[in-house]
Amino acid sequence: MTQRTNRIGPELLAPAGDMERLMNAVKFGADAVYLAGKEYGMRASSPNFGPEELAQAVEYAHSNHVRVYLTCNNIMRNSDLPHLPDFLRSIRDAGVDAVIVADMGVLALAKKLIPDVEIHISTQAGVTNWAAAQSFYELGAKRVVLARELSLEDIAEIRAKTSKELELEVFVHGAMCVSFSGRCLLSEFFTGRDANRGDCAQPCRWKYALMEEKRPGVYLPIGEEDGGTYILNSRDLCLIEELPQLIRAGVTSLKIEGRAKSAYYAAVTTNAYRCALDWYAEHPDSPLPAWIREELNKISHRKYSTGFCLGGTPGQVYETGGYERGWEVIAICTGMRDGYAVLSQRNRFFPGDVADVLEPGKEPYLLPMNEIYDENGNPLTSANHAEMTVLVPTDREIGVGAILRKKIDG
Repeated sequence: MTQRTNRIGPELLAPAGDMERLMNAVKFGADAVYLAGKEYGMRASSPNFGPEELAQAVEYAHSNHVRVYLTCNNIMRNSDLPHLPDFLRSIRDAGVDAVIVADMGVLALAKKLIPDVEIHISTQAGVTNWAAAQSFYELGAKRVVLARELSLEDIAEIRAKTSKELELEVFVHGAMCVSFSGRCLLSEFFTGRDANRGDCAQPCRWKYALMEEKRPGVYLPIGEEDGGTYILNSRDLCLIEELPQLIRAGVTSLKIEGRAKSAYYAAVTTNAYRCALDWYAEHPDSPLPAWIREELNKISHRKYSTGFCLGGTPGQVYETGGYERGWEVIAICTGMRDGYAVLSQRNRFFPGDVADVLEPGKEPYLLPMNEIYDENGNPLTSANHAEMTVLVPTDREIGVGAILRKKIDG
């Protein structure tokens, strides 16, 4: 099994929807990543990993002392079972460190067929009390991913009343839905797409109105505004300032949601929580530097809340079903050449723009781009071709893989 390096404190667990996202999570400070194969995972919209890709992902992660957990947490049907033994053996052969399951039958089968692979109980299992957590441990689970509906006091009590060898994992960041522990039937009801098998159409983000049974076809807005209201649209979770309390409550692993989100999201969220954990380890009684918290406003997100962690409820975003998005990636640094940063373009930028540069483990800094050139040294009036090579003069050494971004106009 791959072991963590000398980092102290809880594990930081980041999402990996494909190889690029996995590499960003590793580069920006994850202790472990979670991903899925082409079957049985709860994010069918992600590219995910075929057998060869999975082996490559595990090799890359392990070479960087990062563990790999694979989700096998669909709510299983009879038709899913015949191929399941071969799938479990294949992920064992790929070298994954743990399999995340929600189904009791899958737990039993994994324990029998792949005894050397850790079993983690998915949040889909809805574990909200210490008796359930302890029971899963006694059935062979190494870790329980607790339900998102728990408070700090709930988590601390579960920790106090379960075996110390049982690991506790909690979500600290990302999208939430209105159904209990993610078990939703709205998507299948409206579209035939089963959210419990990874194919959610996200109907909780849609706009709704009322219709009275004796007035068919007459739609009545629920809100006061003409646009109606998004009554099911939950805020995103953000617990970066509550990490010390979660650590004191006894949490083993801190999990970032988002396997279906971008490689940029994986980099920014992992880096922010890595920097926060390192800060709190060195300054346990000091507030988090503002720049770390601000990083989480530089990704696409819904309005944030602390979920159920501090009591109360997450709350909904009523006015829109969309995201707040104020920044975009403009380039990735691929190296340095004779006083120039060599960039691979991602979105259009111009001479005179100022890039905000993100490197692993560092506070971002500004890079004026007063002049930009093509790969042959010819001046450019804009960088407007996808993945074109752009040279920017600078006396600063910029690391390979650094992300350059800017605010979106307007």
